[in-house]
Amino acid sequence: MPDLLIELFSEEIPARMQGKAAADLKKLVTDGLVEAGLTYASAGAFSTPRRLVLSVEDLTAESRPVREERKGPRVDAPVAALEGFLRSTGLTKDQLEVRDDKKAQVYFAVIEKPGRKADDIVAEVLESAIRNFPWPKSMRWGSGSLRWVRPLQSILCLMMDEAGARVVPLDVDGIVAGNTTEGHRFMGAGRFAVSSFDDYRVKLSRAKVMLDAGEREAQIWQEATNMAFAAGLEVVEDRGLLAEVAGLVEWPVVLMGQIGEDFLGLPAEVLQTSMKEHQKFFSVRNPKTGRIERFITVANIEAADGGAAILKGNQKVLAARLSDARFFWENDLRVAKAGMGDWAEGLRSVTFHNKLGSQAERIDRIAALAREIAPLVGADAGLAEQAARVAKLDLRSGMVGEFAELQGVMGRYYALEAGMPAAVADAARDHYSPLGPSDAVPMEPVSVAVALADKIDTLTGFWAIDEKPTGSKDPFALRRAALGVIRLVLVNGVRVSLDRLVDVQVLRHQIGHAPQAPERLAAILDATVTDGMFGTATRALVADSEALGADWLARVRDHDPSISDDLRDFVHDRLKVFLRDQGIRHDVIDACLGMEGNCDLTLLVKRAQALQSFLSSEDGTNLLQGFKRANNILSQAEAKDGVEYSFGADPKFAESDEERGLFNALDVAEQAIGPAMKGEDFAAAMGAMAQLRAPIDAFFTAVQINTDNQVVRRNRLNLLHRIRAICAGVADLTKVEG
Repeated sequence: MPDLLIELFSEEIPARMQGKAAADLKKLVTDGLVEAGLTYASAGAFSTPRRLVLSVEDLTAESRPVREERKGPRVDAPVAALEGFLRSTGLTKDQLEVRDDKKAQVYFAVIEKPGRKADDIVAEVLESAIRNFPWPKSMRWGSGSLRWVRPLQSILCLMMDEAGARVVPLDVDGIVAGNTTEGHRFMGAGRFAVSSFDDYRVKLSRAKVMLDAGEREAQIWQEATNMAFAAGLEVVEDRGLLAEVAGLVEWPVVLMGQIGEDFLGLPAEVLQTSMKEHQKFFSVRNPKTGRIERFITVANIEAADGGAAILKGNQKVLAARLSDARFFWENDLRVAKAGMGDWAEGLRSVTFHNKLGSQAERIDRIAALAREIAPLVGADAGLAEQAARVAKLDLRSGMVGEFAELQGVMGRYYALEAGMPAAVADAARDHYSPLGPSDAVPMEPVSVAVALADKIDTLTGFWAIDEKPTGSKDPFALRRAALGVIRLVLVNGVRVSLDRLVDVQVLRHQIGHAPQAPERLAAILDATVTDGMFGTATRALVADSEALGADWLARVRDHDPSISDDLRDFVHDRLKVFLRDQGIRHDVIDACLGMEGNCDLTLLVKRAQALQSFLSSEDGTNLLQGFKRANNILSQAEAKDGVEYSFGADPKFAESDEERGLFNALDVAEQAIGPAMKGEDFAAAMGAMAQLRAPIDAFFTAVQINTDNQVVRRNRLNLLHRIRAICAGVADLTKVEG
């Protein structure tokens, strides 16, 4: 069976597109071959800055003949039905067969497709793949209609078998497939012919092209770390930058350069970010001091001078870039040492959202909420408020204006320069975290308070103005904010009912945008929120209508509680996704969400973990079956009789030892489960519930529920209600599958 080699050679492909493009080429071609009736043993895709390559092994030489029978309309069907059938089959009426089918005669089409040579199929599939390639961006050039990410220069398409290699006939907009390619742009020696994938790979290597991106990454990293180690330094790991640089070169040559002494005093993050974003340099750190002292650059050519001229040019450009960074740093330090008041005032003119006010107004809301959260996470309320008020001031700094990704990081430096406590400075750095499912979660109390306040304010704000995520669209990253709240709460074991914080912040958004808010408003809100619930705050505000005035009173009364309910459901949905990734079943989560206290996420997860552990045991599985049987019988009886059997189960009407045993077991379980649930000892509650398994099994084996004696029947149905009620006190088992 032949092998297939394809190379699409072009001008430089952007590094960020290369990996996906190689995978897309593999999928488009192999799927097309299989759909056309060919099979293959294996396929591999590769990419360099100037080429996409696909190698397919053991491809069948031709597709098998296909004979297909298709049933059509009845002979007496309308003409339109017959014409549609003929169009779908590509046959004429005289080519159809008439067969008896049940009580009528029906047209049948017999479609025979002969086998096709693999060369013809490959040419057809590859042309389709080229013309329909899913580039994120593409271009046309010259007078042709073909679109490609950069001008496509040549196509190599070879079939190789025992007889040798042959070119697959293919012409795409004047680009005729051949058996030649070329190597490195500068170090190659012109075009050369190849006869197999192994021959192709070896000759490319001789022409200074390393085909496999993974090999290029490995070589860059190995040489970079070796150079740094030899100088007593270490390379700052950055896998994203490594992949990008490997996509910029076909023959990586690693060089290490010096950073000017004038710039070594800049924060390490500034040096690292500037070199990465502007120059694609790796940072080299002194492990003893933590300072960034050198850089690693990767050239695409072996220079005769060993790279001295390349390094000289790079160091000159780097010095200009770092001079800008130093200018921003020095100017920002002057503002920071003066207390950052200019930045705070400047944020009053920066709009966060046209319906949510300025950044300064947002900071006021976050500071108020951070102060309320602080006692719940063990933080000092004053420090939490102070941290919230300075956390976003670096948004006005020159450094963050140049490098937005340094927001928070620079905030910490500036807060320390302003003489603020370390906890406040750390909160300025950490309050954006976690940014994703793998990002570190802040653990320091002040940082946790501000991070929670920031994310809750974001969520409640956009819910208050009805800018919620829809489908796959989430322009304000609200799903990420909800996941951040969940992880902050769970990782730090925070015990708080989120509905309390959400309700209060929604109210702040709704009543906080009229000009000149009465001071009495803030006083009432802060006083009542500290004591507990949103309803208390609302009632107090309404009662103080004289201080508020008619406009404010209308705002409070118009508060829509469904906003908070909808946001709570949104957070619960994100929690389901998060817990499923942790291995907790969706039905177990639903069973716990149906219980009281589901806004205390820490409590909710603790309950879900205990329930899943219980249901994974034999006792849990059998008890669940017993519960469902009891619940089904009871539900059917209540629906039939039109009454609720929920009171009056009396052991004096028990007729068997098994029935009396169940009464006793339920009494024992109630006495154990109640205190255990109150003490949040879910494992003990599940254990007590497990003791019901045997008595319930024995009861159903020995007792007939729907007996002719109506007194006994009602007593037994009420007994089933006790089973349902006791289990429901632990979790809503009706939501559990199985």
